[in-house]
Amino acid sequence: MTEMVYGSAPVRDVEPVLPKWWRTIDKWSISCVLMLFGVGLLLGFAASPPLAEKNGFAPFYYVQRQMFFGGMAMIAMLVTSMMGPMLVRRLAILGFLVALIALMMLPFLGTDFGKGAVRWYSLGFASIQPSEFLKPGFVVAAAWLMAASREIGGPPGLSWSFFLTLIIVAFLAMQPDFGQAALVLFAWGVMYFVAGAPILLLGLMAGMVVLVGSFAYSNSEHFARRIDGFWSPDVDPTTQLGFATNAIQEGGFFGVGVGEGTVKWSLPDAHTDFIIAVAAEEYGLVLVMCIIALYATVVVRSLMRLMRERDPFIRLAGTGLACIFGVQAMINMGVAVRLLPAKGMTLPFVSYGGSSLIAGGIAVGMLFAFTRSRPQGEIGDLLRGRAR
Repeated sequence: MTEMVYGSAPVRDVEPVLPKWWRTIDKWSISCVLMLFGVGLLLGFAASPPLAEKNGFAPFYYVQRQMFFGGMAMIAMLVTSMMGPMLVRRLAILGFLVALIALMMLPFLGTDFGKGAVRWYSLGFASIQPSEFLKPGFVVAAAWLMAASREIGGPPGLSWSFFLTLIIVAFLAMQPDFGQAALVLFAWGVMYFVAGAPILLLGLMAGMVVLVGSFAYSNSEHFARRIDGFWSPDVDPTTQLGFATNAIQEGGFFGVGVGEGTVKWSLPDAHTDFIIAVAAEEYGLVLVMCIIALYATVVVRSLMRLMRERDPFIRLAGTGLACIFGVQAMINMGVAVRLLPAKGMTLPFVSYGGSSLIAGGIAVGMLFAFTRSRPQGEIGDLLRGRAR
């Protein structure tokens, strides 16, 4: 009777989460990330036994830990990629604030594990590096401020994001961690460029970077030592760069063979910062080029999808996340072949590490959430400010 009087209620056809996620996700990109993690496990079987033997652990102790942390990273990536952009933004900003506070407290509560830079919190059974979790949260927060500045009556988000960047870079430089500081500054610069920054302003920023680098070279022994080692025409064969360079040369095109490499017995960071040297020595240029192609596929396909995105926040945040993912990989491999000074930066999803793996999974999950296919609305809606 009620339906006869008032009419029947419309039935909303709500698509289940998993089918919708599978239909809208970039399957090529997520496949590339999974393959990168698989390559990391493969190289871990080669690179970690020498370190495990040195520290008195079982031969595949670090591989097992890599599988555990990697599994957590994959779960974090999948769960995050299923979220909507607004939920990702809220959680990312909350995580960013927590990571920023943790970064500020490092000088008082952190440890350097004998490496000369206070970057970690020791939990006994594991360690946490706040800067790894700070990067994706910072990108989302900066993109939110920049997008808000374009709204009528919006806040001066460009200026606020710039001052926020300076604060983060200053705390990272105090550790010192100039590699992560440069990556944060680069991410902000890319987003600012996409937001419509004038070329003159970007040129002035580049000049400021040179001045700050000169100041750091004159006042930081840690920074100066790495720059001097990079500019030196001769490479000490007993240093990590020397071992890595020799391993890459020995590998040639097809490598010396699985398990036949020797660099893993000499490099203390063969399973982390210099994992690409192990790949080049045992599997040759072929595997290295495959790894580069996997990273390039994720970055290029993500940027192509973002070019069709009309929401300025999603476009800026996705661009920043895609660029730091690709540039971090480029920096890690560039250091190994002496194209860049030593940075102490991991190769995403390939290098061993708990913080870098889990934070990388969250960051890429955010990127996949932003690049999922979604209705863009009509152009008239966009002009009236109603596009979603």
